Amino acid sequence: MARVCLGRHVYGFAAIAFGIITLVWHDFNNWQQIRALGDVPHREILVYIAAVLEIFGGLAIQWPRTARAGAIALGFIYLIFALLWVPHIVAEPRVFDRWGNFFEQFSLVSGALIVYAWLGRKDSERSATTARIGYLFFGICVVSFTIEQVVYLSGTASFVPKWIPLGQMFWAVLTTIAFALAAIALLSGRSALLASRLLTAMLIGFGLLVWLPAPFANSHKMINWAGNAQNLAITGAAWIVADFLSQKRSAAVVI
Repeated sequence: MARVCLGRHVYGFAAIAFGIITLVWHDFNNWQQIRALGDVPHREILVYIAAVLEIFGGLAIQWPRTARAGAIALGFIYLIFALLWVPHIVAEPRVFDRWGNFFEQFSLVSGALIVYAWLGRKDSERSATTARIGYLFFGICVVSFTIEQVVYLSGTASFVPKWIPLGQMFWAVLTTIAFALAAIALLSGRSALLASRLLTAMLIGFGLLVWLPAPFANSHKMINWAGNAQNLAITGAAWIVADFLSQKRSAAVVI
């Protein structure tokens, strides 16, 4: 990969943030990624192992020589986090929050798959297939993001800062439509690169307007820190998709 792709750096930085927050914050019951662990024996030990893996993966993915190892570590831990929600989905299949949590974590698995594959051999059919699978998985996750905002539209609106013109519900509906259009573009392949870039920009906007100010308002509330890390991680995954599509287009032009 000749060009610098910022997506994996953002994605890795988010993983480091996840790990650090987990290590310094001891209220594990409110930690979204690990809440699904429930009351399993030696839960704290498992949590610390996960934090170390996130920090290792986040650091390793920053450099080309170790990026694939970092992608493996992060893909593995995020897959575990996603699978931990499956029993909750089985127990309450009609509660979309359970599905939403699964797909939020799985979107991060998608980013790891693309990084791992795209930094492999360019002439490898397996690498191309793996990257394509990661890309399609991410598109499906964006469908989930859309449904989640539709189902919890009032809750989504409550996150919009009140000082932004046109009202909270307006922006909740607009961003829901934006998610839906992005999902259609990604899964259909029509204007997918533009959609991935606009989706990344929207997620950056969420981070700057919604999550970044949150710790300043209440630094003792864990969700304010966790939300920043989660949004940044999903932003990184979307950025990885945009980088992937951009390089595919550049390669096609050269050929």
